[in-house]
Amino acid sequence: MTTQQHTASYYAASANDTRQRPSLAGDATADICVIGAGFTGLSSALHLAEQGFSVIVLEASRIGFGASGRNGGQIVHSYSRDMDFIEQHYGQDTANAMGAMAFEGGRIIRDFVKRYSIQCDLKDGGIFAACTSAQLDEMASKKRLWEKHGHEQLEMLDASSIRQHIGSDRYTGGLLDKSGGHFHPLNLVLGEAAALESLGGVIYEDSKVVRVEQGAQVRLHTEHGCVSAAHVVVAGNAYLGGLIPQLAQKSMPCGSQVLATEPLSQAVQQALLPQDQCVEDCNYLLDYYRLSGDGRLIYGGGVTYGAREPGKIEQLIRPNMVKTFPELAGVKVDFAWTGNFLLTLMRLPQFGRIGNNIYYAQGYSGHGIASSHLAGRLICDAIRGQSERFDVFAGLPQYSFPGGRLLRVPLTAMGAWYYSLRDRLGV
Repeated sequence: MTTQQHTASYYAASANDTRQRPSLAGDATADICVIGAGFTGLSSALHLAEQGFSVIVLEASRIGFGASGRNGGQIVHSYSRDMDFIEQHYGQDTANAMGAMAFEGGRIIRDFVKRYSIQCDLKDGGIFAACTSAQLDEMASKKRLWEKHGHEQLEMLDASSIRQHIGSDRYTGGLLDKSGGHFHPLNLVLGEAAALESLGGVIYEDSKVVRVEQGAQVRLHTEHGCVSAAHVVVAGNAYLGGLIPQLAQKSMPCGSQVLATEPLSQAVQQALLPQDQCVEDCNYLLDYYRLSGDGRLIYGGGVTYGAREPGKIEQLIRPNMVKTFPELAGVKVDFAWTGNFLLTLMRLPQFGRIGNNIYYAQGYSGHGIASSHLAGRLICDAIRGQSERFDVFAGLPQYSFPGGRLLRVPLTAMGAWYYSLRDRLGV
């Protein structure tokens, strides 16, 4: 059996918990078996364990190995498509229902952190930074839209006031979300794993599920064991592979790149991000950045399609970082890594059931941190017989990519190229 370690990221190098859990050997039973120890899987497992269910989590490699332990670490509310798009395509009732849940995921994260004393450098405040006047108008519209759905902790920033938050000349203004925030994502997911274990949940690492036997009791087979459970949660997301083909057909793994600088002096930190908030710009192929707990700038962006690993991550990301902060031209980069998120055709998450007792949530399309925590609560509610909110998401149509696996990468990459050109031209 191959033991797979975390990618060589800043997060892995600064993880609070480096314990390795055992792999599954032999047969086991539980009320619930979860495939995947990322945010979706552990939010589901933790919510279920809090309700008294026995839970086993099967992780193919390490806890938080995928996007949950590699991402930019930012709490960004709503979905990759906002409520105006949802209303236009799926109607007012669906938009209202999804809007009522759009800001819940961040509250779940903060509740977990507080209740289980998770040490993950959680800090408040996030900014959507506009590079053009058209983008600033879009942020004003976003503010009105979110306030319509009950979110009040928002403030528009003009070209002058945004300089109080970001020490860069790139931006014409932006939108401050005071309920946004940032954190160390791998330490959050490891803290959630420890919380689950404190409630009696069991996590097996190096336990890739190779076969699923459906039935009243679902049987999940790994290389060296089998778990029987009344209900299953499929939470492999971009790292699920072809285990369940009908899910793979409806989604595409995409890569994003991240780097972390050497620790910066207090003076440089204050000059770059004086309020210590996280930032994402408003381009289609966006940049995102923040300060870590030990004063590094964590800067990410770029997209590769089809889960390809880019050769030289620093060469891809550093030019954008220096464009934003020219004073960092000579800064040393200590870590550079990539990770995959899962894209859907409509850029909306896919929730659903396979049979009566297998639940899945996947495809957050780059907005997974808060939405995955919401998914865990909704899956728990659905298993408990309260499925109304889960069914709002499950009722959205789920489309396969045109052309199947052969054409989905080049077609989507062509679309990304078009929007990248729009970003460069400022239109």
